[in-house]
Amino acid sequence: MQTDSIVIVSLNAPKEKIWGRLLALTTAGITIQGIDLNAFDDLVRQILDSQPSLVTLSTIFYPMHRVERIALDEPTGELPSLEQRFCTRIGITFVEYLQMPRQYF
Repeated sequence: MQTDSIVIVSLNAPKEKIWGRLLALTTAGITIQGIDLNAFDDLVRQILDSQPSLVTLSTIFYPMHRVERIALDEPTGELPSLEQRFCTRIGITFVEYLQMPRQYF
């Protein structure tokens, strides 16, 4: 796994899956900028319905004892990856979206 890779992190205690950009991976844990996997479609809808600069994602550190698995967000057969779905619907890559200037009101 490389920094800035788009990943899906499976966590335990409680069980959850996080989708986003890998910022750091150390023996202490993982830092990711992303969202709960279940909120992916809501995120895309919010970006399409509002000004993209108003939708932000959390940057969170998860200790390694919670991490079960880290998987690259890759296509499976003919099914596109989540990042590909994001790019198709929004028109820019996920990393490009994250690098957009944010406006705070």
